[in-house]
Amino acid sequence: MQVLTRVARSEGPEVRPVSAWRIALSMALSLAGLGLSIYLTVAHFVGAHILECAGNGVIDCTKVTTSPQSYVFGVPVAVLGLGYYVVVTAINTPWAWRSADRRIHQARLALSILGIGFVLYLISAELLIIKAICIYCTGVHIVTFALLVLVMSTVPTMLGWGQEPDRARRG
Repeated sequence: MQVLTRVARSEGPEVRPVSAWRIALSMALSLAGLGLSIYLTVAHFVGAHILECAGNGVIDCTKVTTSPQSYVFGVPVAVLGLGYYVVVTAINTPWAWRSADRRIHQARLALSILGIGFVLYLISAELLIIKAICIYCTGVHIVTFALLVLVMSTVPTMLGWGQEPDRARRG
């Protein structure tokens, strides 16, 4: 087991440190996404009537959160979002950002890409099928996009991707 850990940690160049503001911002965004996801999950199980959102026209949280598209494979989207943000919050803690294990940073990148892919599906469902948007869902979408931008601008450089190996520079 230790051999696998050493191999995973030693693949590629050493993990570079990240500035404190990036760590703090990722944690703040993760907590915002988690809070919104908790609220949407509670609203799903208690009833969409607790959502303080206009119930007419284009902005209609109840219409969005009670639509058939609010379930994926029989699981409420709110619950999927909550699960996603629990994991994202854990992987964006300062301890995770400071880890020397490259797999954590690769997982953060993969989760960000997965999250924005799901967001694009949800936005298209809101606009094209449901024909209404939920402001709380939109908040989650904005947070997910902001995290994607932050992670995409940090993790590849942090892992040394796209840079020449040290041997090639010396030789």
